[in-house]
Amino acid sequence: MKFNNIFFITSVLVIVFTFGYLGQVKSEKTHDFSSFVDNEGKISLPTGFRENWEYLGAWVVPERPDGTKSDGYGFHDVFTSPGSIEKFDKNTKTFADGSVIVKEVRSIDSASMTTGPLVMFAGEEILWFVMIKDEKGRYKDNPNWGDGWGWALFLADDKTKNVSTNYKKDCIGCHIPAKKDDWIYLQGYPVLEK
Repeated sequence: MKFNNIFFITSVLVIVFTFGYLGQVKSEKTHDFSSFVDNEGKISLPTGFRENWEYLGAWVVPERPDGTKSDGYGFHDVFTSPGSIEKFDKNTKTFADGSVIVKEVRSIDSASMTTGPLVMFAGEEILWFVMIKDEKGRYKDNPNWGDGWGWALFLADDKTKNVSTNYKKDCIGCHIPAKKDDWIYLQGYPVLEK
């Protein structure tokens, strides 16, 4: 009888530790971006982020008063890879290594509705901006990696091509005012404050 009890307890402990270990492995892989970054650091647009990732927040950049569109024109919905919000360091205001941010920019449509005479909402896709936190300096020879991030820009007419050739030329200019906050405009993401 004693042997059966020891066998039973041992079996339960093995099961508990196995599932605990698998849970830890899953947790550690939260920031696994290998499915959309190749060995040379070429970034592809992640898929399924709208359905499966965490929602950070939104921005709206309307037309200028003269009717022209600024470079940032549109509705900006911003998502981050699972676990990134929890691992965000509120003290240093930095994302954890491997965190991924995808900003989806759409046109601005409007209509008169029962909720108001001018209701604005997201229209057609324009572009996606992707940033991958890189504290390890993984791809030093790739011009789209630097200043702690991997940078990419995809246009709606070809989601397969990163049109950024060098993050210093094509990306970071818009982020200079947010340099002190790890290059991210945090005020648009109240979920990081909780």
